[in-house]
Amino acid sequence: MRFVMATAAALALVGQTAPAVSAHQPTTDGIWRMDGYGTVLSLRDGTLREYQTTTVSCLEGDSAQRTGPGTYTMPDGTVLTVRIRGNRDHASLRADGSVGDRGLRRIPALPEACTRPAPPGSLAAFDVFWQSFEENYPFFSAKGIDWHAVRERYRPRIHAGTTRDELYAVLGGMVEPLHDAHVAVQDGDRVFARVRPGTVVPTEELDAEAKKFVVARDLAHARSVQDFAHGRITYADLPGGQGYLRISGFGGYTDEPAPYAAQPAELDRALDTVLGRERTPRTKGLIIDLRINGGGSDALGIHLAERLTDTSYLAYSKRARNDPADPTRHTRPRPVYVTPARGPRYTGPVAVLTGGSTFSAGETFTQALMNRPGRTVRIGKPTQGVFSDVMSRELPNGMSAWLPNEEFLTRSGRTFDGTGIPPHLEEPVFTEEEFAERSDSAFDRALNVLRKARR
Repeated sequence: MRFVMATAAALALVGQTAPAVSAHQPTTDGIWRMDGYGTVLSLRDGTLREYQTTTVSCLEGDSAQRTGPGTYTMPDGTVLTVRIRGNRDHASLRADGSVGDRGLRRIPALPEACTRPAPPGSLAAFDVFWQSFEENYPFFSAKGIDWHAVRERYRPRIHAGTTRDELYAVLGGMVEPLHDAHVAVQDGDRVFARVRPGTVVPTEELDAEAKKFVVARDLAHARSVQDFAHGRITYADLPGGQGYLRISGFGGYTDEPAPYAAQPAELDRALDTVLGRERTPRTKGLIIDLRINGGGSDALGIHLAERLTDTSYLAYSKRARNDPADPTRHTRPRPVYVTPARGPRYTGPVAVLTGGSTFSAGETFTQALMNRPGRTVRIGKPTQGVFSDVMSRELPNGMSAWLPNEEFLTRSGRTFDGTGIPPHLEEPVFTEEEFAERSDSAFDRALNVLRKARR
């Protein structure tokens, strides 16, 4: 169940007794099947335990300890909140940093497969891997992949003597054609993953190189350049009343480990300066630079979007596959709204810079601005094309698979998975030629667009 904050770095490689529940309050203790996500949860004796299920398997996954009424904390600090909905047999689960919640339905007992050991061996691991994608991956048709043909091609290669290295290579070969940055095969410290062709992972090294270039070239005449959140957020006042906001990720803003609540608090500290009462009225245009953005928390992106509007609007709706036998069936789309934040907000024209190294939460934030009231223009190249939270699936041999199972829908029901969100105005993004010529066409185009928007 690991609610992996989908970041490029991830793909590259207290518990205390809760107060007793009152007699009139429905208890969340029991066995719950999640709507979609191939997951069953057991809530017993202060422990939330995950079981990852397919039609051929059940493997125990993560666990969390109760730390308050209806709240459970995972070992990595992620807080899960379980709430009864309507009646005692329906509930919802929400994770810190993720948007929307997941529906739960009470069932009488664990599935039978969850009560016996998983079969060992490479063939069992192969079957669970294939079945996990078969039941959860939403994009085979869009990517032109016949997953059943993949099974027919690769399964005969697996036998009792198949080594771990050989299996790792086979599983990687199966998913390589997906070119999906939210798909990975993990075995200890090694991770096999591929991005969309023609794009690169936003590593720390690339981020540092791009930031150094931007500061020296684009911000050379800025009145001030300020870093926030361990350098993941940079702001500058540009000549002519323009503002420049660079965000290299939606997370990692505080020293680790830290509770999720520290992340939006740190973001607010930056935004209270960037979009404070004195600066906001005199800002004529704002460039938001996401060209190197490794993703993170979708909720932090929504938090920022709330500082950029005076009117509530739909950011997107989120749904997941929920029928193992029918890839066209999904959970009910859960809408995610942007509501105006309290305090100062900037509502003027915005130019958003994107590229192939704009990943995951950087993309869901970009999508959250598509319906923003007022003028918002995207400039650069299409984003990477990965939006879903990452579903982590354990395999019987100790390896794991990472895959997406969600779609983020626009108001018209469109998704941008695979292709990425296209810009309104296409410009080169950090190419070797631009670095060599000390040129930044996307930044310059943004300045021109914002100047014209003021007229």
